[in-house]
Amino acid sequence: NHPINTEDGLKIEFETDWVHLRTSNTEPIIRIYAESNSETVAANIAGKLIKDIQEVM
Repeated sequence: NHPINTEDGLKIEFETDWVHLRTSNTEPIIRIYAESNSETVAANIAGKLIKDIQEVM
């Protein structure tokens, strides 16, 4: 139920935070950017996505 933008990867917007996932054009990696008013919250969002991605790979 959160706004999702797929223009350059995948960006999910939460009430006060967002996370953006995109593949690297130069390396075989997925880049994850998270922004929040709290560094801890941003790290937790990114960590949750990393865990979810690892579970499906």
